Amino acid sequence: MRGWDVQRIARAAGASLLAAPSGVAEEAGPQGVRIDSRSLAPGELFVGLGGERADGGSYAVQALQAGAWGVLVTPEHARAALQANTGAAVLAHGDPLSSLQALARAWRGELRIRGARVVAITGSSGKTSTKDILAALLASQRRTVVSPENFNTEIGLPLAILAASGDTEVLVLEMAMRGRGQIAELTEIARPEVGVIVNVGAAHLELLGSLEAIAAAKAELIAGMAPGASVVLPAGEPLLAAHMRADLHAISFGEEGAVSLVERRKDGGVIIRHGAEQIALWPSFGQAHNLRNLLAAVAAARALGISPEGRVDVRFTARRGERLQLPGGVVLIDDCYNANPMSMCAALDDLAETAPARRVAVLGDMLELGPDAPRYHREIGEYASARGVELLVTVGPLAAEMRATFSAGCLSG
Repeated sequence: MRGWDVQRIARAAGASLLAAPSGVAEEAGPQGVRIDSRSLAPGELFVGLGGERADGGSYAVQALQAGAWGVLVTPEHARAALQANTGAAVLAHGDPLSSLQALARAWRGELRIRGARVVAITGSSGKTSTKDILAALLASQRRTVVSPENFNTEIGLPLAILAASGDTEVLVLEMAMRGRGQIAELTEIARPEVGVIVNVGAAHLELLGSLEAIAAAKAELIAGMAPGASVVLPAGEPLLAAHMRADLHAISFGEEGAVSLVERRKDGGVIIRHGAEQIALWPSFGQAHNLRNLLAAVAAARALGISPEGRVDVRFTARRGERLQLPGGVVLIDDCYNANPMSMCAALDDLAETAPARRVAVLGDMLELGPDAPRYHREIGEYASARGVELLVTVGPLAAEMRATFSAGCLSG
């Protein structure tokens, strides 16, 4: 938004302009947007959001004193910002979050005019890793911006959009959900040309009640896409079949999918087929679940008209299967950012397939699984036994249920 003047920003945000910035060129907009005054850089717009513990708008004056280009806060906090008389922009809106989202929606429209395309990725597990892989596939061919870390909510996604520079060619966004309507809200803001649903699994069951309801919530991405857009789906997923639309271009991935894995080569390369074409890639990873995520990422790239090739060096987001070398030749696989039955099984598969020596699993509670949570944990204990785990350490009351079905050594914490 560097080229947007303060009047345009106010209109886009639906906010009242109470003071324009002084001492800057008329067309010079903010260099970025922040909601945390502690990480604010001079020249950025501070948006004060209300929270459970604190009202961000109460830090408006501190943000201005730190060199903010301006603040977007409630009228109450805007009055305090005006009294500070720092010469910065002061914008007021009764609901700063909806104003932030409107600003992101407007900037997304500007990016479309400039030729940028958006890919939105959701799923019960693996969406962050798929995002990381897709970023690596696109990096050498397009100016690509990727939503950072967990910027995948009604707050984080708008910030990710607003962080994209005007010359962005592909913007890759992650979408998380905790309940009905949230993916629909994010889709309306992002308006993706390509939507990816990595999978549907038992996450957030406590809130949604069934796998069918989880699939319907993920499929809000399908419902919100414009006619002619592309949607990438796991092949043969019956829970999503009822939500497909004839006016979208569908690309399936996985076994029997339009994009499928043909061969794993001894030199670490893989051969992937899309239709009649074969694609040779050399990924920096080899876990089965990430190779499946690679198929989803390749399908998304193909939907953009891009044919990936060669090396695929991926730096995965921290705590998503991160491998750490410890003293004594010990390898720690840190996959504890979040957990559900699908991601837990994938982590155990990774351990089973890559550990050269003793396999030890330290597993904690999987939350939001509803009344069947004890059963899901017992199933994980059984799966850990089947995958050759020799010592299981459980942490938490739910994880302790794994002991009932685990056949080897077990410790509880």
